Amino acid sequence: MLKPYDVDFARAQYDAFTHPETGQWVMAENAGGSYAPRQVTDKLHHFMTATKTQPYWSFSMADAGGKAMDRSHAQLAAAINAEPNEVMFGPSTSMNTYVLAKALREELRTGDEVIVTNQDHEANVGAWRRLADGNSGIVVREWAADPETGRLGMEGLRKHLNPRTKLVCVTQCSNLVGEIHDIAAIACEVHATGARIAVDAVSYAPHMLADVKALDVDFYYFSLYKVFGPHQGLMYVKHEHLERLPNQGHNFNGELLGKRLTPAGPQHGEIACSGGIIDYLEAVYAHQLAPNATPEATVHGRVAAVMEQFHAHECALANRVLTLLKDKRARVLGPLQADLHKRAATIAFVTSKTAPEAVMNHCAQVQVAMGGGGHFYAPRLVEAAGLDPEVGVCRVSLVHYNSDADVDRLLTALSDVV
Repeated sequence: MLKPYDVDFARAQYDAFTHPETGQWVMAENAGGSYAPRQVTDKLHHFMTATKTQPYWSFSMADAGGKAMDRSHAQLAAAINAEPNEVMFGPSTSMNTYVLAKALREELRTGDEVIVTNQDHEANVGAWRRLADGNSGIVVREWAADPETGRLGMEGLRKHLNPRTKLVCVTQCSNLVGEIHDIAAIACEVHATGARIAVDAVSYAPHMLADVKALDVDFYYFSLYKVFGPHQGLMYVKHEHLERLPNQGHNFNGELLGKRLTPAGPQHGEIACSGGIIDYLEAVYAHQLAPNATPEATVHGRVAAVMEQFHAHECALANRVLTLLKDKRARVLGPLQADLHKRAATIAFVTSKTAPEAVMNHCAQVQVAMGGGGHFYAPRLVEAAGLDPEVGVCRVSLVHYNSDADVDRLLTALSDVV
């Protein structure tokens, strides 16, 4: 019998909740960047004070720094069930996507087709749309979201899939709609046509870390600063593709698969502390699950078990918010119910009573942080929904360290203006 999720234990790992400034606030804008636990911040502090030198030399500080970076690399690869040389760091998901698009461009020919959605964050749209610039002859087709709900339907993909399709780019979970897509099913249909699939998991990874082998994706990327870590992007590329993609890094690194899509030198400190994300999740696993069940045999198994509890907790919180919004007749993008593995606790909405920015400002006056105003880097989706991207939407985004008390304060604040 598993014990109930202990949100207080999780919160105790974060200095933000006892800090004189952040400790006074409800953080309900986690989709823009989450807090980092001590397992991460302590490692960054240690790297910057004790090992900040060029890593991998034989003197002690350089050796320790290099080992910390290698440990992070191995931990994060294991967490998503990838091989270490299939995973690479970059300064952001947007940058990783641009580098990947540049590499893939050399394989594409006139008449080849790429499918993108109008639901995605610009990081998974802009680089791919630019493939059609100039006289490339590459055709970009748009898998359109439903204009009322913002949701994607499989019929929209099937309409565009054909033998000329070479790549399908889709989000695992929209940063506004919040719906979790069945990526394994989408990948199966994409592969049946002979195409490859590139998945933006930025808005999914804070809630669940996927098994990239089970999904059978070709390219998969997300941002660690939204998964309780530093400002880094992590990108998985299936081994068979890495072997044939042209080198985008330094010439002398061309034979090193894990560096082939890393044009610049890595950010040493940020990489060294990234493994603290997994250390944190392991600590929660040891507290929450290990005493009550047969221990999971793999890093991915333990991370998945912990985040399954996180996700159930988040769904319960999200349903409290969705209930208020439905009662107030606000327009919500995406599913109106947060069911397990169907919706993340990221909720975008508009109300006829108050403009989005004014909703945000009102909540800020009572120290509730949420997003309001603008398109959240998804202007095509906002526009397709019949809304002005400049005015935008409101966004509440919760994660596992949010408590019922947080949601009490959020709902009280929203009740006045929704």
